[in-house]
Amino acid sequence: MGKYFGTDGFRGEANKVLTVEHAFKVGRFLGWYYGKDHKAKVVIGKDTRRSSYMFEYALVAGLTASGADVYLLHVTTTPSVSYVARTEDFDCGIMISASHNPFYDNGIKVINGMGHKLEAEVEAQIEAYIDGELEELPLAEKEKIGRTVDHAAGRNRYIGHLISLATRSFKDKRVGLDCSNGSASAIAKSVYDALGAKTYVINNEPDGTNINTNCGSTHIEVLQQFVKEKKLDIAFAYDGDADRCIAVDENGNVVDGDLILYVCGKYLKEQGRLNGDTIVTTIMSNLGLYKACDKAGIRYEKTAVGDKYVYENMLQNNYSLGGEQSGHIIFSKYATTGDGILTSLLLMEVVMEKKQSLGKLVEEVKIYPQLLKNVRVADKKEARENPAVVKAVEEVAETLGDDGRILVRESGTEPVIRVMVEAATDELCKECVDKVIDVMAEEGLVLS
Repeated sequence: MGKYFGTDGFRGEANKVLTVEHAFKVGRFLGWYYGKDHKAKVVIGKDTRRSSYMFEYALVAGLTASGADVYLLHVTTTPSVSYVARTEDFDCGIMISASHNPFYDNGIKVINGMGHKLEAEVEAQIEAYIDGELEELPLAEKEKIGRTVDHAAGRNRYIGHLISLATRSFKDKRVGLDCSNGSASAIAKSVYDALGAKTYVINNEPDGTNINTNCGSTHIEVLQQFVKEKKLDIAFAYDGDADRCIAVDENGNVVDGDLILYVCGKYLKEQGRLNGDTIVTTIMSNLGLYKACDKAGIRYEKTAVGDKYVYENMLQNNYSLGGEQSGHIIFSKYATTGDGILTSLLLMEVVMEKKQSLGKLVEEVKIYPQLLKNVRVADKKEARENPAVVKAVEEVAETLGDDGRILVRESGTEPVIRVMVEAATDELCKECVDKVIDVMAEEGLVLS
């Protein structure tokens, strides 16, 4: 983690944490960095936040001042920027978004020419330039100054790519889409309409301030109610930049990332398309997923929290499917990042090919109750390694046995220890979590 760039780019409240000066300097550096031996080409997309236009123009000013040509996709999804960057010979792509955060936050996510998140060493150089630790970069002059190009055609090619992945028509399927008043508003409905679905869309009227507000994958209860009201066959909710997808089955039940991994993993295994018969998860995936995978003969890897780490594991081991409980699902055959709309299409493929409802397909998985509490501490390492705390954690683990688990980990960004327990009942979860936190308090480790 750098000073400005976290696991998902440079993110913070617009004009407070992240300013136009920052964006201008990011553009200046990237235009210079990629333009050392040729004229750099950079593609930019943005979500629907009011501040996205401001940051777009600042990035463009910096890039063109350094000599780069900039291609604008306008409002689009993060995965579409990744797709265009890697398939159309761009030096890098930039997505302006703060994903599932409130509208007043924004972010700059840089994607390299292979469609992957930018290398940490390059992010470190950008940070050094922002802080004035590098020499001032040369400005392009005369005909070397960059230009801006409307590239809505790139977004349209991405839409065509998504449509081409469907194995059959969705004719007569009643499909609900919650576009979170974000990036998916520009893409999702046209894809499902083209595939013949009876598409019912909510939260697809962005106004610059309503992105993620009581809608989308972080407020799934809205879509659950919509499914029941409209008697839909299936529905999907995306987040602000549409790199996540959470589904809702025909009964209005939530199908999160863990359940999507199971349904798609089992189907791909049956098809002989699940490399190594393995899915990649994070340590936060539910115990119920692992038990169901054991029964289905599916192996699994566990990484640190973050789709970045999931993809690194997939790339290293040539795995085809991985993701997070939050709905970041990566299908490495088709994408290098989580892609919410792609995920929903491939989940539809399973439903159509198996001729079963989504509710039926997830029946085999028993999701365990889960409780996570955050504890503010003075010293994360001391709190986690305290002998009394370690003993309490071991006692809880012994109590739970094979029918539960405890996970105690440090937050990567806050002075917080996260205590998570999965167990047979909500009551047992609370009892076990509180036991560990009480010991932390008794040892004087907890901040009031």
